[in-house]
Amino acid sequence: MLRRHLPAALTAMALPALAQNWPERPITLISGFAPGGSTDIACRLISERFAHHIGGGARVVVENRPGASGTVAADWLRRQSPDGHTIMLVEVSSHAIAPAALQGGTPFDPVGDFTQIGMVGTAPMVFITSPRFPANTAVEAIARLRAAPRDTYTYATSGVGSIPQLGAEMIGLRLNTRFTHLPYRSGGLMLTSIYQDEGNFGVSVLASAAAQIRDGMVKGLAVTSRERFPAFPDIPTLAESALPDFELTTWNMIIGPPRMPPAILARLNAALNLATAERAMAERFLTAGVVMWNRPNTPDTTRAFLQSEVEKYRDLVARTGLRLER
Repeated sequence: MLRRHLPAALTAMALPALAQNWPERPITLISGFAPGGSTDIACRLISERFAHHIGGGARVVVENRPGASGTVAADWLRRQSPDGHTIMLVEVSSHAIAPAALQGGTPFDPVGDFTQIGMVGTAPMVFITSPRFPANTAVEAIARLRAAPRDTYTYATSGVGSIPQLGAEMIGLRLNTRFTHLPYRSGGLMLTSIYQDEGNFGVSVLASAAAQIRDGMVKGLAVTSRERFPAFPDIPTLAESALPDFELTTWNMIIGPPRMPPAILARLNAALNLATAERAMAERFLTAGVVMWNRPNTPDTTRAFLQSEVEKYRDLVARTGLRLER
């Protein structure tokens, strides 16, 4: 097992009877996107080992509730029972970008309307193009996007208010140009669009695009992290190749409805820490384009991290004037 920051005194004997008798039925892990995208992939990778460490014969089943970059599912989640049988794996789109950058915001408070359970991992984005796009490097692609008249090129995303939309719009802002947006309901559909050259390019979560890049279905030209990603060492960063100082990353965390019982919350957090600490799990996530969370991981640290992300994107919107239209 990898060394991790695990909360102390988390044995079942230390928990009240409420948590010892839980779960009474399968735990539903919600994905706010259709199958095939990075959030859905993360749900399915984590679910089995998460259930194992919850113990007591627990089962974790994944349910997809796609729509509006995860915000439809999140709005539904906050009205569910806080009994620990319904939780959700969310990412930066629904809980940091949409509340800050989407016209009209979201119908929920991304921090206060939920119980934060724990972090799963972080991942870079990747600048990708259609196989038929006339460029084989990020430098060539960015030069073509810069030189073309506005709205010449199309970009595909996993939905309005998503981090792929933010990434493409940030590129447009840097290049003082504009592209035509093609929103889809998942990262998988976004990639299909780019493979078929309906969307000329996109800024995908690496976990969504990893297999398609390896298979040559899309061209992965640059990652958006500060450093190259270990699983794709030959792909340069966008900052080093074409857009200095460009950085954009995503993350996954698990949340629940508001006011979850502390004993159940503690048990969920402990199981999540144990699952993400497994070496085999870390290797599977790395292959998929995700680095497991390796910092202190409690409900309180997760809430603090989320609050900082919300503030970061509000600041980005205020500084750049960037707004994402529905």
